[in-house]
Order: sequence, then C-alpha cells, then structure tokens
Amino acid sequence: MASLKGKTLFITGASRGIGLAIALRAARDGANIAIAAKTAEPHPKLQGTIYTAADEIRAAGGKALPLVCDIRDESQVIDAINQTVAEFGGLDVCVNNASAISLTNSQATDMKRYDLMTGINTRGTFMVSKYCIPHLRKADNPHILMLSPPLDMQPKWFAASTAYTLAKFGMSMVVLGLSAELKSAGVAVNALWPRTTIATAAVGNLLGGDAMMRASRTPAIMGDAAYAILTKPSRDFTGQFCIDDKVLYDAGVTDFEPYRVDPTAQLMSDFFVPDDDVPPPGVKVTPLPMG
Repeated sequence: MASLKGKTLFITGASRGIGLAIALRAARDGANIAIAAKTAEPHPKLQGTIYTAADEIRAAGGKALPLVCDIRDESQVIDAINQTVAEFGGLDVCVNNASAISLTNSQATDMKRYDLMTGINTRGTFMVSKYCIPHLRKADNPHILMLSPPLDMQPKWFAASTAYTLAKFGMSMVVLGLSAELKSAGVAVNALWPRTTIATAAVGNLLGGDAMMRASRTPAIMGDAAYAILTKPSRDFTGQFCIDDKVLYDAGVTDFEPYRVDPTAQLMSDFFVPDDDVPPPGVKVTPLPMG
C-alpha cells in the first residue's frame, strides 16, 4: 500500500470525531494536515478545538495547520485553501467531513436549521471541492473524499428527517457529478460511510446517549478506511460509495473487534446503509429502528 508521507490533506470539521481520526491516521505517515473547522474556543458539549487537534496531529507524526473556517463562507474557504497551499506547497487530498444534523420531520424543522444543513452539507461540500480542484489537478494522486452515504433512495430514509436526508444525499450527488467530471483528469472522487453508528458527539448528544455510544464503533475505523481509499491510485478508483468495514476487508482486515466501543454491546446500524449491503464475515449488526 502507498503512503501519505509528505502529502497535504485539507480536512473540514477535523477538530474532533471522524475528521480528526482521518487526520491522525494520515499523520502517522508524516502527512501535512490543514484543519478547517469553526471551533477555536472550547465548547461545553463538544470536545476539541482546531488547536488541540493540531497538537494531536503533531504528536502522531504529522504537520498541522489549524484554520478557523466556516465552510458556508466563500471567502473563508478560498482563504483557508490558499493558506494551505502556501504553507505546504500544494494540495493532494480534500476530505469533506463537516456536517450538520437534525433528525426532525418537516414540521419540527425550522428553516434556519434547514439552511444550516444544506449550507454545510451540500453547498459547503460543493464549494470546498470546487476551490480545491485547481490545486488537486496538479497533484500526483489527487483524491476528494466525502463522508456521505450511498444513494439508496428508499422512503424510510426520508420519512422522519427529509431535510437531513436531502442534505446528506446532496453530498453524495456531488460525488456522482464530480467523479464523472474529473475522471479524465485523474482526480478521484469517492464517498465513505460507516456501517454502524460511530462514537462521536453527534451520536452521544443526539441519537441515544451512552447506550448508543456503547453500540458503536470508534472513529478509528473511519480513519483506517479513509486511509485505504486515499492511498489507492486515483485513476483506478473513483465514483465509489464505500462502506467502512468492506473497504478494510478488501484491504485484508478480518478482525473488526478492536474497533468496538463495548464488545458486549450489539452493534447498531447507521442510517442510510442499504438493506442488501452484506457485511464482512463475522460482523453482526442490529438494524436501525425507523420511525
């Protein structure tokens, strides 16, 4: 497998959770990481800032550039990408991880929250990718990776949270479009999604607290799966909607137990995993209760 040593990654929402896990895995190779996120000051309900993330990345062996960036703001996005290129001399990978969530039906979703989810998830992903592309075209093995689901157009994914599903599937539609647009240029564009819930602040705060956290896998599985994708030849692997454990199984991983938060708790499926998607041998997941 190739290495990310010396490669430069621009990761949105990398101050904690899955974004930070992806950054830390790349840092172990000696990668350069631009942390583009809003959290500059400690938050009472959210662990980590861009500066604590930078410290962790450096401790893991990478170089870090913490950048305060609201990906809804065009000028901030352009400036953050330009600072990254100026600091590290180029750009090899764009990871669109930043996301907003509200699992509410139409009547419980105020338009300010709708606009937030659409602005960060769909529009932000498009805009960050748009301004990274000119730099990625100059890289040896350029990748764009979205943390977004397979386009499984089933009513059950929309019924209870139409606004959120639209915003997340919007990210995946950007994958569909840009992968076709950039195929001839050799810029890979793929999506990665977890089979199970992942122990992040969103799960702990919004989806069921401690019980759901114990039924989850750690963010490290997403970090390792992203690494497996980002080290593939960009001209050979693009337009794919990947599930974390299947990516790792294809890369030779057969033991997924180390990724479990609590080995005694039954793993819970995440949203948007297609019913016909078969997990690797030995992996058992409880379907997510809908409605």
